[in-house]
Amino acid sequence: MTFPKDFLDLLNENTKALLYLATIMPDGSPQVTPVWFDIDGEHILINTNEGRVKDRNMKARPQVAMAIQDPNNRYRYLGIRGEVVSYTTKGADEHINKLSIRYDDKPWTHRPGQRRIIFRIKPTHFDEHD
Repeated sequence: MTFPKDFLDLLNENTKALLYLATIMPDGSPQVTPVWFDIDGEHILINTNEGRVKDRNMKARPQVAMAIQDPNNRYRYLGIRGEVVSYTTKGADEHINKLSIRYDDKPWTHRPGQRRIIFRIKPTHFDEHD
């Protein structure tokens, strides 16, 4: 599925827009977290620490929903439904460093005990709100 071209400004490498990630808890209730994100052209990439709620939820229940709100227009956002298609720890430290420079303008500082993981999410539906 192709990303909507009218919303590419919210998906490019220069955006500081947050992605609101909704995962499913074991009891079926939703859990939402604002996260940094990236895309690889086909997938949305989410980087988190292993063991966090969103990590456990996405590994057990791969269906997710997301929203990316335009930081310059609070009424403009892209709603997305998707499915986790893979996850890996390979390259995750480098990826979080890239995101930290983009969002915080400084390199990421590794915290003892953290093990980063990248989730690749394939979008299955877009809801455009302009």
